[in-house]
Amino acid sequence: MPRRRGVDKRKLHGDAKFGDPMVTRFTNCLMKGGKKAIAERILYNALEIIADRTREDPLRVFNKALENARPEVEVRSRRVGGSTYQVPMEVRRDRQTALAIRWLIQFAVKRGGKTLEDKLANELIEAAHFRGAAIKKKEDVHRMAEANKAFAHYRW
Repeated sequence: MPRRRGVDKRKLHGDAKFGDPMVTRFTNCLMKGGKKAIAERILYNALEIIADRTREDPLRVFNKALENARPEVEVRSRRVGGSTYQVPMEVRRDRQTALAIRWLIQFAVKRGGKTLEDKLANELIEAAHFRGAAIKKKEDVHRMAEANKAFAHYRW
């Protein structure tokens, strides 16, 4: 971390098919071991499955799923006088996106189904309709923050 000034955020370029930087970011998170072509193929096939099943624009469903899975608040551990408190804090926009992407991928992998494309398509469709494991995780995080609202004054 530099001492003099903050580091500029690198600008993500849009992906080859849709030109959307969010799709590129999702692909980068989906990628394992530097195999970007495989990650792109998985995501594009999942988006095609979404288009077939919902008869909607797959990019719109994808963005809606991301938006619905973003948490507004989270709890962070804060040590005060020998005890650790779970302090609720607002989440920055880029961290909201990172958490939503991570949860969608994580719960898609855990899901039952034949291929990762099917699992990812199902998780994105459900998240777009406010269902699914990623939405449940967001609600759990919000519930935890609400339960620990009494410790909000320990915010830093």
